Amino acid sequence: MFYQVLAQLDNMVHFPRAQAHCDVPCGIYDPITAQIAALTVVRMVDLIKDIEGKEPLSKSDYHNSLSRYITVKEEHAEKAKHEIRVIWGDYFKAQHLEKFPQTNELVHKIMELGSKARQTTDRKIAEQFVEAINEFAQIFWETKGIQTKRAKAPYAPALELVYPIL
Repeated sequence: MFYQVLAQLDNMVHFPRAQAHCDVPCGIYDPITAQIAALTVVRMVDLIKDIEGKEPLSKSDYHNSLSRYITVKEEHAEKAKHEIRVIWGDYFKAQHLEKFPQTNELVHKIMELGSKARQTTDRKIAEQFVEAINEFAQIFWETKGIQTKRAKAPYAPALELVYPIL
């Protein structure tokens, strides 16, 4: 009903229409969102492993915590994959792929690792997911002519991430 009222009002007033040419207006792309999401996957795996067999959690508290950690792990693995797909699909152009021909294969690897990270609680797979996204971030910043550095994240699980030197 609300939309019908707005549509009728629009027919009378003719509101100007806003349009965008891409998912992220004005070329604002940054792989850090994917990097942090992948780091969160590792953290959730650590928390899942940490509560296994721990006392004095009640059975309901254990299941509550476990289901929350799994949900966050799943959501963040998918978020990381989504962010990489958007940058790869919307930002990367033919000249970038010519200069960095490994990009398509790397993106495919990220998609596979993200899916495996959702399916398991294997920390090595989650770490590989972070590292593959770091490699993507390195390439991304190189396409912009920006140098990068690696530094440990200042929060658990304190893995290295690629950061632009600005």
